Amino acid sequence: MLPTPRFQNYKRDTLRMALSHYVTNGLSAALGLLLISGSIHLWLGAFAAAAASVGVVVCIPPDQPAPKRGKFWQLLPAFLIGLPLFWAVQVLHASPILLGLLLVPASFLAFLAGAWGKRGLPITVSVMFAMVFSLAVPDHTNNATNLTTCLYFTLGSGSYLIWATLANAALNTRYRVQMLADTLLALAHLMHTQAQQLMPAAERDTPLRAPLIGTLLKQQAALADQLQAARDILLESPRSTLRQRLANMLVLVLEIRDHLLVCELDLDTVQSHPGHEPMLSELRDILDGLADEVNALADALMLGRIPLLFESRRTQLEHLQWDHHATATADQASPSPAILAMGISNRIGHMNDDALRLVALARGEVEPDVSLVRTNWQLFVSPTAWSWQPFDALWRWNAPPLRHAIRAALAIGTAYAVSLALPWGTHDYWILLTIVVVLRGSLAQTLERRNSRATGTLMGCMAAGLLLYAHTPPIALLVVVTLAQAVAHAFAIRNYLVTAVAATVLGLLQVQMLNAGPSPVFDVVERMLDTLLGVAIAWAFSYVLPSWERSQMAALVKRTLAAQARHTRVALGLWQLQAVDNEPELQWRLARREAYDSLSALVQAAQRSLSEPRAMRPPLEPLGRLLAYSYQLLAQLTTVKTMLLLQRGRLTHQEIDLPLKQTTQSIEVSLMSHDLASALATQLATPPAWSGLSDPFDGDLNPWLLRRLQLAQDMARQVRCNADQVLRVAEVHPGPAPTT
Repeated sequence: MLPTPRFQNYKRDTLRMALSHYVTNGLSAALGLLLISGSIHLWLGAFAAAAASVGVVVCIPPDQPAPKRGKFWQLLPAFLIGLPLFWAVQVLHASPILLGLLLVPASFLAFLAGAWGKRGLPITVSVMFAMVFSLAVPDHTNNATNLTTCLYFTLGSGSYLIWATLANAALNTRYRVQMLADTLLALAHLMHTQAQQLMPAAERDTPLRAPLIGTLLKQQAALADQLQAARDILLESPRSTLRQRLANMLVLVLEIRDHLLVCELDLDTVQSHPGHEPMLSELRDILDGLADEVNALADALMLGRIPLLFESRRTQLEHLQWDHHATATADQASPSPAILAMGISNRIGHMNDDALRLVALARGEVEPDVSLVRTNWQLFVSPTAWSWQPFDALWRWNAPPLRHAIRAALAIGTAYAVSLALPWGTHDYWILLTIVVVLRGSLAQTLERRNSRATGTLMGCMAAGLLLYAHTPPIALLVVVTLAQAVAHAFAIRNYLVTAVAATVLGLLQVQMLNAGPSPVFDVVERMLDTLLGVAIAWAFSYVLPSWERSQMAALVKRTLAAQARHTRVALGLWQLQAVDNEPELQWRLARREAYDSLSALVQAAQRSLSEPRAMRPPLEPLGRLLAYSYQLLAQLTTVKTMLLLQRGRLTHQEIDLPLKQTTQSIEVSLMSHDLASALATQLATPPAWSGLSDPFDGDLNPWLLRRLQLAQDMARQVRCNADQVLRVAEVHPGPAPTT
């Protein structure tokens, strides 16, 4: 029997997952745990290995694929903060009241690491792991034994710091390839979704369009995050030919992303005129085909194979027969639908060329051109140094990281008091561990983890119960703990249900190795009950001092408006045509990145708000329109930027100088002023020559440029109008500037 397409897709997705950077990172962390714990087990015994493995587990959360520069310092805070707290819990183990007085303020300080944003969350988890797993260590009666346990912890932590730094350096080349491949897969996914937008109007209805736009926005945001993660690794010291080639491919991915965004322009106008349905269907098939080629390239990179060449779609695009009858019957005051459709075809043609160059670079058939990123890579890579600056604006009552730290400390204190009152009361740390991994800064994330944690714990308890009931030998338990650590670390962000199952197995077996109980089967039942209690407490405290997304919406919207205004100034600057260096291109790339990043943060906040009480949500309809118009404004300006740079020899500077300045002024006033009347007064004085629009492949581009400038002004006013609607509601509950 031949495999079904569904089975083939499942097999393909499983292989991509197995070859991804996060699985490689998980395996690297698990191998470090196995080597360190196994060596100490053979050298100093089972308990020493178990205590050392706690030190390893504490240092693992911050261990993510990262640039080689600063990797050691990225991991060090987990150890420096975790060790004294591990020791303090050991000392106060026999004094429940004093221990509780330590746990609450220490938890508050640990969760304040959220001020560092995405980099801070792993530090929070590591510090809390140090205290929670210290509770699992047997209650010692003398300081000498406590000191010995801490030395084992230090031995494990210190060894893993060295291992993780060396492993990250050894895997750097592989991480570069995997990061690029994952970025290509995200791009291909977006291309497939964008191709659905090319469906003729007769094949879809309005109710189906809104979810598709929402999907596009989410995928745009996901791609923006993936691109930044890839930049951090791929643009670090691109000295070798391979590194230059991969960096050049990343730049091409950015170009394809921009062309893809521009494909949305004029689409509604074309679809509103009959006669172009067959051509749009062909364009959709071509774009789908290009997405498949990008997927194939990603698979080849992951497998270490030379990607196959594919036939250019240029010939198909050139032989498309547009319905010019619609042009003759169209309103002459409007642009020709046939001409606009040819413009969409031209953008897909640019994507075709970039995809061909991607394959050629991967095959080593063309030389990379990365002089820009080689000389300016530091500007595009996230900083690796730790800074106290994020804490400067933290000490406000409405600051989300501060409120979350207070919320978490109260939850930990409540859970500890409840654990002392329980009739079994021997494994109080299980409730605390559940709160650490479930309670998040937003209600949406907490609810997601609540469900996954409860389900995953049940499944993990059954698996761990079988192993404990069978009295598995310690060395075998160490191997299982290693595998569980690999899975838990690899899928912590991708699929928390999988992580919850593995983490439950890891936690139960880790505790069993530290302090074997008399009834392992009862431990499993107790674990399930404690997990449910922890989930309930985390869920309840997610409503204490809540940081609703609406409280940050005003700052996010203002950041978006400012980013769009700066991007406008850079993209429409005529001075870039006379520049003799790469400075204008560099400034534009930085401005473009900030525009995309600001929109990504806004999309993610809107998605999280869907899980909040209806009365606390921001106004979603104007927010959705704000996002859609913002992406369209980016697309319009990207098109203008491309015209200015690539067609500079065919543009008359004297004719476009004044329109560029007027458009820049109009858009800036629209975006940054609350008075739209003044924006209307500065709009482009010269109307676009609709009737003069010629073939975009060959002809005078000045009318095209004027039309794009006018549309950009219209988009900017729509952005401001919807932003005002969001701000009127959001500023009732203002919040601080969001952490980036």
